[in-house]
Amino acid sequence: MNNHEIDYKIHGDDMQFVEVELDPSETVVAEAGALMMMEDGISMETIFGDGSSQGSGLMGKLFNAGKRMLTGESLFMTTFTNDASGKKHVSFASPYPGKIIPMDLSEHGGKIICQKDAFLAAAKGVSVGIELQRKLGTGFFGGEGFIMQKLEGDGMAFVHAGGTIHEKTLQPGEVLRVDTGCLVAMTQDVDYSIEMVKGVKTALFGGEGLFFATLRGPGKVWIQSLPFSRLASRVFAAIPQSKDEGSLAKGLFNIFDGD
Repeated sequence: MNNHEIDYKIHGDDMQFVEVELDPSETVVAEAGALMMMEDGISMETIFGDGSSQGSGLMGKLFNAGKRMLTGESLFMTTFTNDASGKKHVSFASPYPGKIIPMDLSEHGGKIICQKDAFLAAAKGVSVGIELQRKLGTGFFGGEGFIMQKLEGDGMAFVHAGGTIHEKTLQPGEVLRVDTGCLVAMTQDVDYSIEMVKGVKTALFGGEGLFFATLRGPGKVWIQSLPFSRLASRVFAAIPQSKDEGSLAKGLFNIFDGD
């Protein structure tokens, strides 16, 4: 076991947070801004990257941290370490309505591939890297772009997605077609490709976009019912577009767009 062993409890229904229990000297790593609350005795430190390669020297740390920029994430992550003599708790909140998915990487072959903004927190030692899609069509039209995140290790990781989460195990050769934005995560043995919607009328007027993701088993996939991009576009479309309210609408759109 290379990763810290952590216990956890997920609270809430649609606006969830995960409470992590740390034994003395145990550490959890989280995205910057994910903290909700922590008990006295826990120290917080900002680090380059994910903390899984802290012994690799300055250039190694910078390289691993720099890879996160390709997924639109911050160069830095935050570690929370229990410096007390007893058990302590730290909690991390989901950024928008949806579910937090706990994943024991040791049960999924040591690697999970997920959408680029799905990672929330993990036991120290879990590597948070990038997964390049080898097929150009998948990269350019896959909804999540050419780059996805990969979580590697043998510890616990927590992923967040919107709406309701459906977990499905694909048998060898079994095919599942999903909206490209609805794919949250998959195990490394799932074959992932992009197909164009057949039929000109369906593609142009069906309202489902020109492409969908084709997932071929064996393996496990996690699907979300409400991608945040879909929620943001509906909210923006509902905002009145009068002259006086235009600046407000633009401001809200920039918030949803991450600016």
